Amino acid sequence: MPNPKIDKQATKRTRLWMMIPLAIFGGLVGIFAVQLLSGRDSGELPSALIGKTAPSFDLPALPGLMNDGQPVPALASTDLPGDLRLVNIFASWCAPCRAEHPVLMALAERYEVDIVGINYKDKDPNALKFLNELGNPYSRVGTDQPGRTAIEWGFYGIPETFLVDAKGVVRHKIVGPIDAKKFELLQAKITELKGN
Repeated sequence: MPNPKIDKQATKRTRLWMMIPLAIFGGLVGIFAVQLLSGRDSGELPSALIGKTAPSFDLPALPGLMNDGQPVPALASTDLPGDLRLVNIFASWCAPCRAEHPVLMALAERYEVDIVGINYKDKDPNALKFLNELGNPYSRVGTDQPGRTAIEWGFYGIPETFLVDAKGVVRHKIVGPIDAKKFELLQAKITELKGN
């Protein structure tokens, strides 16, 4: 004959085990709700580099890239201090980079910001064709075929853009292509750092 006391304990344990997944699910729903209602831009990812000196790197130039009849120089971390700069990580095979490119051209022309490029895991002829077709907003381009330098910058995926002040300190990071909202924020940061 079954023991009613044992059956009640087994039933309680079964209910308890069934409640654990429901509690976990409820906790996750709560976390997602807080994130959605926080008003924070989910596209903004934190960067450990903000407020720190840009990482050390030394990249070779993109062979054949010319600007006003002169070869576009290579890019190293020692080139960053001295002026306000945008460091843009891009590649010819990146569709969002192509979409963002007119914004970079406008920034280079209208806002007199020095833009330098890190060409990420790209083939030199493809990168050269990309910049020759769309225009070159970069004063310097370094090729990062192994991808190590981009990793040092803590990037999530291309395109990514970093605003570096005249002391070589990273002040702002943009993940993904620069859209209208990111452009306004970037303009404000540039104005603030230029002291205009």
